[in-house]
Amino acid sequence: MTANTPGTSLGTALVTGASRGLGAFIADRLAADGWHVLLNYAHDTAGATAVADRIRARGHAVTVSRFDVTDEEQVRRALAEAGPIAVVVNNATGPQPLIPVHEVTWDDHLNQLSFFVKAPLLILQAVLPDMRAAGVGRIINVGSEVTDLGNREMSAYVSAKAAMHGLTRVWSRELGPYGITVNTVEPGWIPVERHAGSTDEEFTEYLKGTALPHMGKPADVADVIAFLASADSRYVTGQRLAVNGGKTMT
Repeated sequence: MTANTPGTSLGTALVTGASRGLGAFIADRLAADGWHVLLNYAHDTAGATAVADRIRARGHAVTVSRFDVTDEEQVRRALAEAGPIAVVVNNATGPQPLIPVHEVTWDDHLNQLSFFVKAPLLILQAVLPDMRAAGVGRIINVGSEVTDLGNREMSAYVSAKAAMHGLTRVWSRELGPYGITVNTVEPGWIPVERHAGSTDEEFTEYLKGTALPHMGKPADVADVIAFLASADSRYVTGQRLAVNGGKTMT
């Protein structure tokens, strides 16, 4: 791990999968709010370093931590070294292949469940003793609108994301007595660097189903997560918050 001097902070906020995409924006926003960000990544050292450098350049606190969120020993060791964590943002994800139902395998399902059920469980169990001792904590699961849309050829991904929100609902009841809130944020299609090849026609087609007539930005998601990480969300738990311009409504 590498870190700058955190100084005064609200505590440590873990953001998984933060070397790029939404995770990078979430890490940046939480750091700006005064959290000492534990920026997790698994493979992209250059990307994680660049994100951390940007955060430090603004005078905020960040620690870079490389570990595989699906590996029990790596999670245990990294989070023990990190010390007490006040906020967890479960953002890490793996490949999301399109697989027709007649070809999808149980291993395809397990691959998705590893990121969206196993990883959040491993992380929760690692941070829970300190959260219980502190009497406060925030668990924020990054879900997806696809659980409501049911996108074709994404049965493994969609079912795993739905299971992730199942954890949110159960954990919110179990952990509420300890002052720990658990919520799910469900982004819609928020263009980031991996969508660089998307066409105007694809954006137009997506927007046909939204109430707001424009694509969302990563900051739209990061702002909602920042709210859920803050003391202002103290009476919000067990919820799904869709950040998709009204593509889905609950």
